[in-house]
Amino acid sequence: MPAIVVENVVKTFRSGRVRALDGVSLTLAPGEAVGIIGPNGAGKTTLFGCLLGFLRPDSGNITIDGRAPDDLANRAFTGYLPERLVMDRWMTGLDFLAYHHALAGLSQASRRSDTIGAMERVGLDRDAGPKAIKSYSRGMLQRLGLAQALLGEPRLLFLDEPISGVDPTGVLLFRRLLADQRARGATLLVNSHQLDEVERLCDRVVYVEKGRVAAMQTQAVGASSARAVRVRFAVAAPPPRAAIEAAAVAAGAQLHDVTPPDARFSVADDAGVTRLLSALLSQSLQVIEVVPEHSRLERLFTGAQRSDPS
Repeated sequence: MPAIVVENVVKTFRSGRVRALDGVSLTLAPGEAVGIIGPNGAGKTTLFGCLLGFLRPDSGNITIDGRAPDDLANRAFTGYLPERLVMDRWMTGLDFLAYHHALAGLSQASRRSDTIGAMERVGLDRDAGPKAIKSYSRGMLQRLGLAQALLGEPRLLFLDEPISGVDPTGVLLFRRLLADQRARGATLLVNSHQLDEVERLCDRVVYVEKGRVAAMQTQAVGASSARAVRVRFAVAAPPPRAAIEAAAVAAGAQLHDVTPPDARFSVADDAGVTRLLSALLSQSLQVIEVVPEHSRLERLFTGAQRSDPS
């Protein structure tokens, strides 16, 4: 059975004048990680609200594990990190987690150890636990929100801008934690403007525009897409253009320009990048790095915008 099924969902506001969702259909398999991307106002957060049972669609159907989104049985296995964190700021961090631990129906006997462990897991030290939430920084609040979402090892996770306000160390930690959730088989739905993070985490990405699913792509399909790459060579030994051109021909790539220490190429797919790197090295060229000019999701994002007839 699919973990989530969305069928032709429509949601309007202002007496039908604003169409936030316009016939959205989507299916998530158990254990799949799906990213939702799109411009501001596209309907992404509205979709999350419908999936979580906070909003009722005007028409269409949504099931979570075969049940309606607002079925209380869903709460037992769902974790949610909202974009806008609303917490009781007079509470301490540990009190906040203990409260949600109790709401989740988890064992009272392990409550204290579970909540302390949850804070440590997201990089909040022991000194933060007894402090009032009102004293927390933006990044600390985000960590606390993730700790709450992960209580009880939920098998369905809704993450709305999960790394918003998190410092670089926190971003690396969040990546590892979410990868751990995937590894244990949790189903993830991620809404984020951080395209590189979505690309790292998700199996499939859905581009939403004006309340509709405008494009959808699996990472495997993205790997077979043409792209431009920039190659940087050692500054101390810039290679002759003839050697670069020979490597491009051998790899089946197209050389666009050479601006030492960089050169720009077009390749057909991921395998083309590998062939190009191999050809450059076979010419004894000192390659420092090879990077795409645009990520797969940037290409999906801009491609969907270009195809929009409006």
